[in-house]
Amino acid sequence: CIPSGMELFPAIDEEQFNFIKRVIDDCDYYIIIIGGRYGSITDDGISYTEKEYDYAVSQKVPVIALIHKNIGKIPREKTDTEPALIKKLDSFCEKVKTGKIVKFWQNADELTGLVALSLMHTIKTYPRTGWVKANLSTSAETLHEINELRKQLADLEAYKNAIERDKLIANNKLVKKLAGLDTQIEIKGISKYRSWIDGEPNIEHPWTIKKSFEELFSIIAPKIMYPSVKESQVKTYLMNRLYELATEDFIHDRKEFFTPRLNNSYIDTIKIQFIALGLLEVYIDKTEKGHTLSCWRLTDKGYNTMMQILSVKK
Repeated sequence: CIPSGMELFPAIDEEQFNFIKRVIDDCDYYIIIIGGRYGSITDDGISYTEKEYDYAVSQKVPVIALIHKNIGKIPREKTDTEPALIKKLDSFCEKVKTGKIVKFWQNADELTGLVALSLMHTIKTYPRTGWVKANLSTSAETLHEINELRKQLADLEAYKNAIERDKLIANNKLVKKLAGLDTQIEIKGISKYRSWIDGEPNIEHPWTIKKSFEELFSIIAPKIMYPSVKESQVKTYLMNRLYELATEDFIHDRKEFFTPRLNNSYIDTIKIQFIALGLLEVYIDKTEKGHTLSCWRLTDKGYNTMMQILSVKK
């Protein structure tokens, strides 16, 4: 516990009180110890102590109230003697007692124990934020939350950039004479296979296919509807699908085909075209081990285009 006692602020005035309010705002608990004096009076006719108490209550700061059991037995030099101040003190004590658990004390030794016990009980009953050392405050949960916020910030930044890019495309300032989805592209690949007869060497079989960008987009769009889809996964899926379409009429003659091969330049051309059309967004994600991955995802325009192309119409 770190106390911010009012005795640390000897020059009490309205300007100082504004500072004290900020101190109270930073505190988790408010302890008020009432003895035989009402305290310095403000322009409002109440003491600064009562004003502080009222502010703490208004801010819903848990209050620990400790009132002297018998003010009449306090030495005269430590009590108010003016009737008006005595009346104000009695009224203030009644206010503090109302609706709160109050402990009564009679001497300094007893007060020490009451403060300690009351504070422990209140902390347990009304747990608050408290003050924690910076090197102890960062838990795994906090780090996870920070990382999620970092990702959200990166997503928002990417979304902002995508909007700006779409504006440039719409205004024909980014790419001049950009080909549309109806434009066809010829894709060439190879696949290696070997005969089921032992000893026959591997044979390369070239394959070629022509597809429009709309057809290519229809192939990959459903696979990148969700975030964190690796570019390598998209490439493998697209390559296998194009190979199947290119060789669907090919007679294998009892040959076992290996995974097809496709030059990266085709993937890059397709990727760049979809980015230029505002359908695709490529971003960098990190694995749990800190490695970076290139990932694909649909933009809002890409999602809407996919729905237009692939949804079943009446």
